[in-house]
Amino acid sequence: MNFADIFPFASDDGYLILALVNFFGSLIPFVPLPGFLLLATMSVGNEYNLHVLALLSAITATVAKQAIFFVSFSGRRIMSEKTRKRMRPFERLVKRYGAAAAFVAAATPMPDDIIFIPLGLAKYNPKRFFIATLTGKIVLSYIIVLISHYIGLSFIEPYLENIDDTTPVYIGIIIFGVIMTAIIVLLLKLDWQRIMAKFAPWTLDKNNEEED
Repeated sequence: MNFADIFPFASDDGYLILALVNFFGSLIPFVPLPGFLLLATMSVGNEYNLHVLALLSAITATVAKQAIFFVSFSGRRIMSEKTRKRMRPFERLVKRYGAAAAFVAAATPMPDDIIFIPLGLAKYNPKRFFIATLTGKIVLSYIIVLISHYIGLSFIEPYLENIDDTTPVYIGIIIFGVIMTAIIVLLLKLDWQRIMAKFAPWTLDKNNEEED
């Protein structure tokens, strides 16, 4: 099996499929893998414009993350006060490094919602968030596109050559999403006041709430 078997589609619909998969894949918290795989697959060869692939991937992912960011604003009202109290020190920590934290999260394959959701809860500046996230996603998308195009997928394909059915791949993606979701639930339940008292005591001071 190769990557084309994981995402079979007509070449004429490639850009549209990429936009949809990347948007909805990014809209589901902590599950960026389908978009990464599809982008890497389409970057191999010369069938698609590399710049269009990278920019389309970055823009659709950023729009999805912006939606998650705005939903997090509502989380301040629907989240229990007990959970909000536990999360505030972590929110202050992330907000202190706002744009830089958003950029690093967006420019790396890490589960970026771990940073984006607290930024939304902390009501970080939406424009700064959008710019930082878009810039980071452009960097990440170009890295994926260029590596896949010029080096190919030979370093990953050996792991797929003995797989005849794509079902385990899809199941793996789902399991990955469940694990990442469990991580964010754990983050919400941690006593951040106790943790930050040891490593970043300034986050416990309400006066460190920055106004954007």
